[in-house]
Amino acid sequence: MNKEIKWGVMGTATIAANALIPAIRQTKSGVVHAVASRNLEKARSFAETHDIPNAFGSYEELLSDPEVDAVYIPLPVSMHAEWSLKAAEAGKPVLCEKPLTANVDDARNMMEVFQAKGLLLSEALMYRYHPLNRKAAEMVKQGAVGKPAEIRSRFMITSPAGDIRRDAGLGGGALLDVGCYCLSVQRFITGEEPLNVKASGIIKDGVDVNVSGTLHFPSGVLGSFSCGLDSVFDCSYEVIGSEGRIVVDRGAMCAWPGEAFTIKHWQGEHGDTYEEITIPEANHYVVMVEDFHAALLGEKPMEFPMEDTLRNMELINQVFDQMKD
Repeated sequence: MNKEIKWGVMGTATIAANALIPAIRQTKSGVVHAVASRNLEKARSFAETHDIPNAFGSYEELLSDPEVDAVYIPLPVSMHAEWSLKAAEAGKPVLCEKPLTANVDDARNMMEVFQAKGLLLSEALMYRYHPLNRKAAEMVKQGAVGKPAEIRSRFMITSPAGDIRRDAGLGGGALLDVGCYCLSVQRFITGEEPLNVKASGIIKDGVDVNVSGTLHFPSGVLGSFSCGLDSVFDCSYEVIGSEGRIVVDRGAMCAWPGEAFTIKHWQGEHGDTYEEITIPEANHYVVMVEDFHAALLGEKPMEFPMEDTLRNMELINQVFDQMKD
């Protein structure tokens, strides 16, 4: 494959327009080559608005285009597995929006199919690439809080009526949409997989709108998480230990591009010493796509392999199982 990577965007989702398309264009190799929708006029309108040279009236046409080197899938969660697998059949590598699927069995099947075909598959869980979260994890590892005792993560949003997040048939619900971050960030910060999970949730019209739970990590760290669709915005986490506490309390797992963020750090038995670490603005979407490009070009493996996605999906399934009890 040459150094220019031509992307096909499967769908006209807002995340594609606002985040991934601009990110692809900021990379060294990426070109937004085509967009597809099940409605040709919608695809053409999107292509004109975002200066994309090719528009297709079906996803199949996108996959059959020999110039498409990689496919980005921002479709509803319920469609991720189907179209990722069809992309694999067409020989196309895939960057799929989070969460990769609605259940771990589909995720495992997808991983096995792509591996068997020698194709790259990755989940677009972008927060891990932001220097904000890298710095927080590094601080914990270097002893900024002493021996970690507890980690708390929260991701709450207000989801209006009619939003696809409230549609069970499309893979809606708080846990899949925002809870996946809450679980992942605890694994990311601790560097461990939890021994067990306890959770409960509030279900409305077949969709989990509020979920809370606890995780027990091998090192003795207790994790707690909350996610929901009926609250004011809160995207944050904190780590408390024997000698201090760090808090990332604004946009932690969003870390939208173009803004600086702050890590708050207290030390001492009563938090007598306080500092703020400012993390300059960064575009983690660009870093994520560059990582995908490097792997696609055979320069290095993905920083976060599919096995990491699979472990997070296993944890999501455990939470769902707890909610059924």
